[in-house]
Amino acid sequence: MDRKKVVIIVSAAILAIVLALVIFLLVFKKDDYRILKVFEVEGQANVAREGKGDISPYTNMVLESGDKVSLDSGKLTIRADEDKYIFFDEKTEILLKASGNSKNSKTNIEILSGSITNNIQNKLSDDSSYEINTPNSTMSVRGTVFYVTTYEIDGVKYTRVCVFEGKVATKLVYKDGTVAETEVGVEKGKEVTIYEDGTTTDYVSDPKDIDYDTLPDNVLELLIDINDEGKDLSITNPEIKRILEGPYYVTFTYNGKEFGTQTVEKGKKAQVPTLSPASSGGWDFDFDTPIERDTTIEWK
Repeated sequence: MDRKKVVIIVSAAILAIVLALVIFLLVFKKDDYRILKVFEVEGQANVAREGKGDISPYTNMVLESGDKVSLDSGKLTIRADEDKYIFFDEKTEILLKASGNSKNSKTNIEILSGSITNNIQNKLSDDSSYEINTPNSTMSVRGTVFYVTTYEIDGVKYTRVCVFEGKVATKLVYKDGTVAETEVGVEKGKEVTIYEDGTTTDYVSDPKDIDYDTLPDNVLELLIDINDEGKDLSITNPEIKRILEGPYYVTFTYNGKEFGTQTVEKGKKAQVPTLSPASSGGWDFDFDTPIERDTTIEWK
C-alpha cells in the first residue's frame, strides 16, 4: 500500500508539473515567439536556407529569418504572426528577414525579382515594423493591403506600388545604397512608380489613381477574397469582376478627343469604325487582337 501511495503521489506531482508548464507556456510565453511559415503552396517553389541548401516548401513549413523564398509557377503564400499574409506572383523571389516577437515584430522583405501582395490585417504596434525593399526603393507600413512589383524595361529598373487600403510610406534608394530623406506617402486608391536608369533614381510622377486594368488577374482575384473578408478596399468586387470578365469599353480617340466607342465581350475583337475622323492616317491598333481590358485606340 505504501508503494502504491508513493506511485500515486509521484504521478500526481508529475501531472501537476506538466499542467503548470503548459499553463506557463500558454499564458506567459504566448507572445515570446513569432509564427512565420508557409500558409499555402502549390506548383514549383523553393526555399534556399543557409547551411541546408534548397528545400521544397510544404504547407505549414516553418520559415527562418534569412530564407530566400521563390515561386516559379503556381501559388505561394507566407503567413507571419497570424495576421500578415504575403502572396507571391509567379517568377518571384524574396529574401525574408524577421526578428522580435508578436508584440515587437520586425519584418523585412527584400524583393529580388517579381511581385508580392501584402495583407496586414491588423495595425502594427508602435514597437513593430514591416518593410519592403526593392533595388531602388524602400517602403514601410503600419497595417494595409498593397501590391509591389519590380520589373525592367530596356535596362531601366522600375518599382510599382499600388495601395488598396491604408497608406504606404516610400523612399528612394540610390545606386550607392543611400536612402533619400524625403518620404512620399501613397494613400488608398493611389499608386506610384519609381525608376532607376543607371544614373538617376526618381519617381515617374506623383502618386496617381491606380490603373486597375493593368493589374494581373491573380491580384484582382485576391482583392475579391480580401473584400469578402470585410475589408473596405479602394475597388469593389463588382468593379473587379467587370475588369476580369467584361464587357469592355473600346474608346476611339482623335486629337485627344473621343471619336466613338464600342462595347466588346471578353476575348472578342473590336471592329474598325465605319467612319474615319480624317482623310489621312489610320487607327493605331491591330484589330485581330482579342480585347481583354478596357482599351483606347488612337487615330494617327
